[in-house]
Amino acid sequence: MDKNKELLFITVIGKDRKGIVARVSGLVYECGLNIEDLSQKIMDGHFVMTLMVDMGDSKYSLEEIREKLEKLGRELDQSIQIQHENIFKMMHRV
Repeated sequence: MDKNKELLFITVIGKDRKGIVARVSGLVYECGLNIEDLSQKIMDGHFVMTLMVDMGDSKYSLEEIREKLEKLGRELDQSIQIQHENIFKMMHRV
């Protein structure tokens, strides 16, 4: 893995509606994050999306990005959470 990469996981969950992918990916771009992987699904009317992003080139801190995503989540009526890869790995260890 590239040493300069700093990977984060973003999850978006809520009632399905138009524009969620566009708004979230737009904010990801504005924050200078690079999408490494993305998965999305509609499950019984609920939208579920997971992104793995690299913040290695971002001028924003993780906390600033978190605040921006939480604000967007409120606007879209979605639960948006962000977690550093290291924390994610520790929580999902077998």
